[in-house]
Amino acid sequence: MDGEISAEELRALLEEGADVRVVDIRSPAAFDRGHIAGSENVPFQELTTRIEEVADADRVVTVCPHGQASVQAARLIDSFEGFDGRVDSLEPGIEGWPYELETDGEETGRENVESDEGEAGDEGEETADAPF
Repeated sequence: MDGEISAEELRALLEEGADVRVVDIRSPAAFDRGHIAGSENVPFQELTTRIEEVADADRVVTVCPHGQASVQAARLIDSFEGFDGRVDSLEPGIEGWPYELETDGEETGRENVESDEGEAGDEGEETADAPF
């Protein structure tokens, strides 16, 4: 893993059209409630079986509720033999993303986003249920 990235840094990359893949590791239900525009949902528990989907990316940023499980996901992606790019974790998580979010192709305010408390990939689960 290369490090952590702030919400401001990620937004700047996205606005300038940088080649970055944003991988949201929350549950599909949480992702549907609100996600960073252009991000893709790869739930944490599916990451090991779907890692090849991001192996060709030059840069990946992982996203979770609070910025802790995404560090584990970033380390997993970085350790994948076929991945040679840069991988960072969104430091504040989706809860710390102060910008507009997207739901079903529409932007939404922050009030529609709820945490994934108790769901797989949430920080409360730590590594006990990690697939690696």
